Order: sequence, then C-alpha cells, then structure tokens
Amino acid sequence: MTATATAQATTAQTASTQTASTQKASTQTASTPAATAHTATAEAPGLTFTKPFTQQEPLSDAAIAAATRVMQGGRLHRYNTLAGETAEASLLERAYADWQGAAYCVATTSGGQAMQLALRAVGVRPGDRVLSNAFTLAPVPGALHAVGAEVVLVEIGRDWLIDLDDLADKAASNGARVLMLSHMRGHIADMEAILAVCDAHGIALIEDCAHTMGARWKGRRSGSFGRIGCFSTQTYKHLNSGEGGFVTTDDADLAARMVIMSGSYMLHDRHGAAPGPAAFERVKLDMPNLSCRMDNLRAAILRAELPMIDGRIARWNALYRAMEAALGGVDGIETRQRPDEEAYVGSSFQFHVTGAAARHIPAIVAACGTRGVDLKWFGADQPHGFTSRYDSWRYLGPQPALPRTLAALSTTIDLRLPLTFQPDDCAVIGRIIAEEVAAHR
Repeated sequence: MTATATAQATTAQTASTQTASTQKASTQTASTPAATAHTATAEAPGLTFTKPFTQQEPLSDAAIAAATRVMQGGRLHRYNTLAGETAEASLLERAYADWQGAAYCVATTSGGQAMQLALRAVGVRPGDRVLSNAFTLAPVPGALHAVGAEVVLVEIGRDWLIDLDDLADKAASNGARVLMLSHMRGHIADMEAILAVCDAHGIALIEDCAHTMGARWKGRRSGSFGRIGCFSTQTYKHLNSGEGGFVTTDDADLAARMVIMSGSYMLHDRHGAAPGPAAFERVKLDMPNLSCRMDNLRAAILRAELPMIDGRIARWNALYRAMEAALGGVDGIETRQRPDEEAYVGSSFQFHVTGAAARHIPAIVAACGTRGVDLKWFGADQPHGFTSRYDSWRYLGPQPALPRTLAALSTTIDLRLPLTFQPDDCAVIGRIIAEEVAAHR
C-alpha cells in the first residue's frame, strides 16, 4: 500500500471512530433530559453532557491529501522549491489575501508572531506607548512586551468592547501612536468610532482578528479597518493548522517590511501576495530577519481548508443562536444582544452571571464541570488555563486600576462552541448551566 493510500485508510478509520463516538455522546446526552429536569445538583447531578469542548473536527480529506503530498516530496521549507515550482506557502498567501480582500499577505508561524511583525512594521520601538483594550488573551500583551512597548490598557464595558470614552481620553493624553485592538472573543466594536479617534490623534490601528476571521462590520471584513490585520490559525481558531497566522495589509511598504522580518532573506519574489521590487529596495536593509515564516506543510493544510470556511461560519452561527435561545431570559443570566451592524462568527459564547448567583461563580463553574460543561471565568484573580485578567500581566509593569473592566470580567463566563457540537447539544448545555445558576442563587 502506498503512503497516500495508508494515510487515506487511516483517515477513514479515524473519522469512522470519531463519528461513532459522537453518535454515542449524542445518544447519552439526549436520553436523559426528560427524566432529570430540575434535579438538585448538590445531591445528584442528573443531566450530563458527554462531548469534549476541545474536540475539533478532523481535517478534510483534501487537507490530508495535500499534507501527504508535501511530506512525500520532502520540501517543507517554503523556499525549498524547484525551478518553476511555487511553494504551498506562497500559494496560500495569495489565496488568503484574495479571500480577505487585501492587497498583501504574509503567512507566519503564529498569531502572536503576526502581531509582533505588525507592531514592528508600523515603527513601534522599545519605550513607545501602545494602546490596547484590557480584555484579551495573553498573546496580545505578550506581543506588546516582546517589542518593548509601554502598554496603556484601555477599559472595556459590560459588552466586552473597548470603552470609547476611555480610548478617546487616553489617546488624547498619553502620546501613544498605535492602537492594538483585540476583537476579543469575536466581539467587534463600532469601527467608525474607533477610526475617528485614531484619525484625530494620528494613531495607527492594528487589528487582532484571532477570533474574527470571516466576521464583518457593516459588510466590511474584520482586519480591513486598520493598517494591518493579524490572524491566527491555532487549533481553536477558524482555520486549524495547529499553529500559524497571517498579516494582511494594503500598504506596500508595511508588507515589504513584514515579508523581510518573517524571514525571507532576499527571496522576496517567492511570496505570492507581496509588493513589487521597489518596496523592498526601500526597506530591505532596515528590517531584521525574525525567522517566523510559515512552512509548506501547514500552508498545504490551510490552503485546502480555506474554501470551507464560509460554510463553517454558518454552522458556528447556528450553534451560537442555539446557545442564545437556551440561555436567553434565564434568571441570573445576562446575554448580549449583538448589533445589526456586526456579522459575527459564533465560535464561542459569553454571558454574565447576575444577581445573587454572581457571588457563587466558582461553585457554578465547578458544578457545571462535573456535569461535563466546560466553562471559563474571566474574573478570577489568578490565571487559569487560557484565561487571565489584565492585572496578572505583571511583566507589563504597573497598571492603573481599571474598575469598569474588573466589574465586567467579574461576572463573565465563556465557553467554546466547537463544530463537533450540534444545536441540540447547545440546548442541553444551556439547560445544565441554567440549573446550576438556579441552584446557587
């Protein structure tokens, strides 16, 4: 049997096993609700959920076949090509730029590296002040710290969006010339208002779109408002290559700087979505090689998966709406009404625990966990798993108190919605959460 046939047979066997496991989990979940409604969980957990929140869909057959071809050829490095051959990484950059509607794209090793390239490209130097919203995940402050920026954190509101008043005040008062805006957990702020603040104070906007790949504000893709858009293809994002990322821009000089910094040496013409030679001549001696370019193996996977993303966005949004229906109107739970201007990608769901139950959030999270529902609380004073509050990023140096941010995060609960779930699963998850909130009021 050839290596390709072996890989395909293994894939089919894996998919069959996963399908059987999924069907089993769905059967176990669906078999119990009627008999266990309103069971007091302190004595007996009753209804439970059996599917893992971290299980992604298997890669498509097309992605596995593409990866197998690269592995069989042995040319994993993006610049290791034969005469007349175009590398997978170069083809991916062109495909992603076209999909995003950007002139230029550079594929990177991670979303964190994408942000570092963007910050360096717009000219951030050690000691420069950079604004950033205080609700995000650790790779964002990590990227800011890595380039030596002095970070000025901006408050968020109860809607998890950057506080526009605090942004305007800090933009006017502290001399920052860059805003790293994180569209945290897929929530997009009023982009016209943000651009107005940036334009008024000469601030370059960089968008962290790790959670908004494919989302839009008033019909315009997330990542196209700022000078640079940064994206992630880490396993829990909207394209999955394990790790990886992109930067996109319409600015030729910024693109040339990021190509060189990604580790192009003088092989600029081997990038599929790069500017012409003149842009590189202007900057090629000023940019360091940071060696964070994507390899052909991950690029092959992503190029095969990219055409499927729009269908997956529709499925994520069906799950999101199912969670809205399950938790909307439940006593002790507050969900957010998404604005009409926002076309979101619902790959995760957030809500507030309110009233008397808010005093018992750790117990609610723990009780849901025992019933198979994996919740994350962003209000804990110590980092846990992927979640951390801004005051745990001590490497940024002293930060002033951000009372509105602390108040919002103190009641914020988050859960993933992997595409291995179905809308009926969301109904079960919502019911378990509602029962635990009621039991702890």
